[in-house]
Amino acid sequence: MSALLSIDRLRVELPAKKGSRTVIHDVSLDVRAGEAVALVGESGSGKSMTTRAVMRLLPEGARLSGEIRFDGVSIPGMDRRALRRWRATRVGMVFQDPRAHINPVRRIGDFLMEGVRLDGRLSAGQARERVSRLMRAVGVADVDRRLSQYPHELSGGLLQRVMIAAALATEPDLLLADEPTTALDVTTQEEVVAIIDELRRERGLAMLFITHDLDLAAAVCDRIAVMYAGSIVEERPAGALTPDASHPYTRGLLAARPEIGRREPRLRTIEGRPISAFEVGDGCAFATRCPMVRDLCRRERPAPVHVTGGRVACHFAGEAEPQAVVGDGAAR
Repeated sequence: MSALLSIDRLRVELPAKKGSRTVIHDVSLDVRAGEAVALVGESGSGKSMTTRAVMRLLPEGARLSGEIRFDGVSIPGMDRRALRRWRATRVGMVFQDPRAHINPVRRIGDFLMEGVRLDGRLSAGQARERVSRLMRAVGVADVDRRLSQYPHELSGGLLQRVMIAAALATEPDLLLADEPTTALDVTTQEEVVAIIDELRRERGLAMLFITHDLDLAAAVCDRIAVMYAGSIVEERPAGALTPDASHPYTRGLLAARPEIGRREPRLRTIEGRPISAFEVGDGCAFATRCPMVRDLCRRERPAPVHVTGGRVACHFAGEAEPQAVVGDGAAR
């Protein structure tokens, strides 16, 4: 099956005081129709920037190379009219912080119906009926009252439900979920993720799901791509990543997860400091933290190679043991 969303060797540079800074080095990723793919990694690895590149929401002056295609059509090559129609009908996005992306001076109903009526196919009454159904579908009670309220009158959990409803209102084929539970408490996080997963499956949507949480990614996604310092270092089916990770960074993330049944004096961590994409030199980005590092790693950036069920970018993939890449104290 061909990919609905295809990202090929994406590179993004942002303007800086002196020249530019690379924030994404090399991202290649496919998302098929009906498939959920997670993009996982530490803060600053480039996950959110990747979704913004897909949506063409990069800052002014940004330079993009590589290709992003949706259903065979180049997204960077779209003119303004085609881009607006694509955003209005084929793709929906759930952002991290709903308060930053919902107009604070408009009522919730007006905000939602504006998106529904962009293509002009629905009357005001039809749009309100669709919006009301969506609000009920995402778990919002007393819908009429909520639609007449302003964003500041709703809790963070309710606002994120509104954001999910807005993303689904135009009946898209692709859902981009950029850490949609970041600002929520644990109980609300669970409810929001369950809503996204259930509605995605019901509607047969493709989804690119951004998260820090490997366990969450494994629970709701079919495949997981692990990102570090602006590049994807490993990609596997969700069920195969945990027992069979090949990259030292992936193994470090897995071993550092707290487990209820495991008692240790301190949480285990990956040694060293995470680096930003613009700090990466000629060699492997993980070389400064990897206990397996050799001269080759410092000289040459590893190209992705195929492994069972996926691919990994490591000169010595599969040689490390999980215990060898994790410290038992705070990262230094």
